Amino acid sequence: MNYLAHIYLARHSHDAMLGALLGDFVKMNGASEYPITIAQEIILHRKIDSYTDQHPLIQDARSLFAPNRRRYAGIALDIFYDHVLAKHWQHYSDLDLSVFIQEFYQALLARKNLFTETLAYAAPRMVAQDWLGSYMAFDGVDIAIQRVSTRLSRNGHLLRESVVDLEQNYADLSQGFLDFFPQLQSFVLEQRDLLAHEPAN
Repeated sequence: MNYLAHIYLARHSHDAMLGALLGDFVKMNGASEYPITIAQEIILHRKIDSYTDQHPLIQDARSLFAPNRRRYAGIALDIFYDHVLAKHWQHYSDLDLSVFIQEFYQALLARKNLFTETLAYAAPRMVAQDWLGSYMAFDGVDIAIQRVSTRLSRNGHLLRESVVDLEQNYADLSQGFLDFFPQLQSFVLEQRDLLAHEPAN
């Protein structure tokens, strides 16, 4: 899952949504440095990623990518799934997507004191370029993949070329997400409940 999905799954509070985003910017052992609500969502972010990577539906989705690009399929799928979530947003939320995103951006920038160095660099660009809103169009997926590919130490072209796999298998990959996401939502509720009942260290 990518930014929009993680934030959506933590939509019960602004601190939780920040924690869901920070999961991409904080090492696991760094979660303890944050308030409990944020720390739990950082931990849950990793659990979501692990559950997603190992799920049979996601394994099936990866198999649709060309063999030489399959190792980058996970990155491409994470970004593509934000697109599918955005396209089908009305099935998951009564709140308009643009309103949800703008409220998140405002809450995010109000919590600058909790940013890591890398998030302090990324957050203003996320807001100014409307990364979350851009996922509504497939072009936004392409742009995001291009952006991520520049951060790879090697073979960035293979990630960029994975856009071809997404386009060719658009319907099947979209349906795979729609089948998978309710299972992920149930998993998140279970894991969040377990984290809430863990004894404090």
